[in-house]
Amino acid sequence: MYPPIFETLVECFRKFPGVGQKTAERYAFEFLKWDQEEIDDFLKACSLAKNKLHKCKVCGNLAEDDLCEICKDTTRDITTICVVEQVQDLMAMEKTNEYKGVYHVLNGAISPSKGILPDDINIDALIKRCDDSISEVIIATNPTVEGETTALYLSKLLEKKNIHATRIAHGLPMGAHLDYADEMTLIKAMENRKKME
Repeated sequence: MYPPIFETLVECFRKFPGVGQKTAERYAFEFLKWDQEEIDDFLKACSLAKNKLHKCKVCGNLAEDDLCEICKDTTRDITTICVVEQVQDLMAMEKTNEYKGVYHVLNGAISPSKGILPDDINIDALIKRCDDSISEVIIATNPTVEGETTALYLSKLLEKKNIHATRIAHGLPMGAHLDYADEMTLIKAMENRKKME
């Protein structure tokens, strides 16, 4: 039986997704091996991330300022918006180095069974962004039931605004998540996107 303080440390690590009891114990033991400078750096990074990072006021990406680095980049094609569910999906798309437009992060997907409705995710801000200057909205939600539901809902809203909406091709298997896909799969999915029907 571990001392209570150690048990508390293990429970903190268990809060991370995919971290079970054994992995949390390994993390806790590793943490105890660190010198004080490493611990201070870790705690400072945690504090800065929690207190200084927020959502970009335009797209919903992580940002230190009002705008994220992508929205600040004047070389990006602002007439094309790629819609993703989470920031991790945006980062996965960026790793391909193929897409040069801007993004919109929904911070979730429509899932009535989980009580997540259209008003619960960042859809209103997307619709407000879609004016006459937008040539295409690429819907890159995950190929899951929730992602497909969200894509269909968005396509109907965009159709009412006469916005050209496309869906990334299913080079990704159903049930997969963008942030786990390799770069080539994402490149092919973007190249083979199609109009929402």
